[in-house]
Amino acid sequence: MAKLKVAVLMGGPSSEHEVSLLSGKNVVAGLDKAKYEVLPIVVSRSGIWQTEPGELKKRIEVVFIAMHGEFGEDGTVQSILEKEGLVYTGSRPLPSALGMNKIFSSRIFRAHDLLTPDFLAINKNDNLENLELNFDLPFIVKPSSRGSSLGVSLVRERKDLGEALKKAFGFGRDALVQKYIYGQELACGVLDENSGKERALMPIEIVAKTSGFFDYYAKYTVKAREEIMPPRLSEPAIRLVRETAEKAHQSIGASGVSRTDMIFSADDSRVYILEINTIPEFTVSSLLIRGAEAVGIKFPELLDKIIQAAINRHGFSH
Repeated sequence: MAKLKVAVLMGGPSSEHEVSLLSGKNVVAGLDKAKYEVLPIVVSRSGIWQTEPGELKKRIEVVFIAMHGEFGEDGTVQSILEKEGLVYTGSRPLPSALGMNKIFSSRIFRAHDLLTPDFLAINKNDNLENLELNFDLPFIVKPSSRGSSLGVSLVRERKDLGEALKKAFGFGRDALVQKYIYGQELACGVLDENSGKERALMPIEIVAKTSGFFDYYAKYTVKAREEIMPPRLSEPAIRLVRETAEKAHQSIGASGVSRTDMIFSADDSRVYILEINTIPEFTVSSLLIRGAEAVGIKFPELLDKIIQAAINRHGFSH
């Protein structure tokens, strides 16, 4: 049987450009070369494609998207690929955009009876002097549409809120002030199986060693965090975490793969969703990869399943 021709798309005009390159290179290395003919495609920071989308269709059959942040994860590149009629991995444009926007996704989660921390959505043009918050300190302040914990702050005193918002607004015009939930921080991947059913992988508990939350440094510096798998929870609690990740995936209409970040509350033993990532990292320190391996799915097989989910969704046969 002829090899499937797969382009791995990475880079892009995003604040997560470098992380995307690491993800893309790891995907290229992980794809089984006996099954795939692999074409790495780098999109520059200025948005220049190594091979233009119109030309890609002549050379490949599936695009594996390994792009994070704006442009890559917010529905933009998905719309470009759809316009060209290309088969691509992951979610379609609307679920991608919803997953990227933490304000919209939080509202959708709540509409599906999923818990999120109390929050206030703020625009940079709002009157920041008289903000009324119906929840107590500490706060998490974050941009509404960035990944990798970029621009995120933990605010323990009200006087520090203005500086935290200024930092968040450096990444966009909208931000969230969110109630800080004390508890265990968890990440749980979800994979679409060939049957069309979502399957939650093994959750991982993350303990940040250098800050009070899982920030950018801890995400990409192994020594700055401790990963505990399975998490220090009862079996029923682990099942609840996995079910919550599956429901989050379903609620925004995600497909192929996702990773949901959550807190298991120390106060009420409930699971609160922080955010969903429709294109999780595929770097060597990837939580998704570790969670898959814990349920017996090695990295090359994980990539196979993501590609097969794309083929199934697009109705394409090789």
